[in-house]
Amino acid sequence: MAKAKEHHFDISAKLDMQEMKNAVIQAQKEVDNRYDFKGLKKEIDLNQSAKTLTLVSASDNKVDAMKDILISKMNKRDISINSLEELKAEDASGGNRKFTYKIIDTIEKDEAKTIQTEIKKLKLKVTAVNQGEEIRVSGKNIDDLQTVMRHLKSLELKAPLVFDNFR
Repeated sequence: MAKAKEHHFDISAKLDMQEMKNAVIQAQKEVDNRYDFKGLKKEIDLNQSAKTLTLVSASDNKVDAMKDILISKMNKRDISINSLEELKAEDASGGNRKFTYKIIDTIEKDEAKTIQTEIKKLKLKVTAVNQGEEIRVSGKNIDDLQTVMRHLKSLELKAPLVFDNFR
């Protein structure tokens, strides 16, 4: 008798850096062309190696406006807004304001444990195994796996979850 096929998917927080870069470029272009930013310092800086994003402008309101523009560009490119975590807001040179954001592209250990606990709470016939950068969820019933995905999407997690390799 043949064994039932096991299905699985991987949970990660991967971020497509090229898409993020494109979103930043488009946001910078829009800010450069906006009348309310004429003559003001306006800077959106993506540091890929440090995984940070810096917004600099004349006031908190202007930085918020820049962030809103950036978020709209990220949404158009299917990048989760959970990918940005505010680290600090500070005064910058010339009376400007500088906001620094950390780019989240991994699931931290504590959050991985939370995810595994939430999967166990569902009492489905699935297993969740932490594989470092990702969590593999497997089970025989595809509906159970889809239930897990729906449940995890409904949670307020820091990491922007990506579901890959659904087989």
